[in-house]
Amino acid sequence: MTISPKPASRHPANALPKSRNLTEVAHRVTREMRQARNAHRGGVLWFTGLSGSGKSTLAMELERRLFERGYQVFVLDGDNLRTGLNRDLGFSAADRDENIRRVGEVAGLFAEAGMIVISAFISPYRDGRARAREAAGDFHEVWIQTPLEVCEERDPKGLYRKARAGEIRDFTGISAPYEPPEAPEVVVETAGRSVDDCAALLVEYVDATFKLPDVEP
Repeated sequence: MTISPKPASRHPANALPKSRNLTEVAHRVTREMRQARNAHRGGVLWFTGLSGSGKSTLAMELERRLFERGYQVFVLDGDNLRTGLNRDLGFSAADRDENIRRVGEVAGLFAEAGMIVISAFISPYRDGRARAREAAGDFHEVWIQTPLEVCEERDPKGLYRKARAGEIRDFTGISAPYEPPEAPEVVVETAGRSVDDCAALLVEYVDATFKLPDVEP
């Protein structure tokens, strides 16, 4: 029997597990094999922006369009994951960091499996997004850039109204900070632009970035 060598860890060197009695097992299906099967690279499109900026709307529309074009694609949405994987977390700075750490790890696994992962999270802190980038590997930060006043005017979930009334603590943009990306791979300005226009811009980016040369997805 052949013993597979220990794979190179995709985890940051400083992110040591609590137990040292662990040995990572090498897959016999490589990332390159999965990419060849899918006709595109795996990777993470990390949507960040204020509540009401349009992250979830654009993520779901992009997922639909990419799926129709033959991409293996899946959305990890902030509210959806907080009802399951991250249901034990609140909205303190520490819990927000842990929320993003977990999602970065999950997104990295999806990407390693050859999929394009669209992560839609406020993810307000630069340090948190940097850790997600490190964990996920092929990471593309997409800033859904929408002014606070526009987000507050939209207020699709009524959260800004509650935050202004003091009913929600630690609400990003009102009583908690949002740190804008400093060097995102993509900036999508949604104010005054349709969902169709914004989604078309993102499809163009995915085609140029993830599709393998001379292969239709």
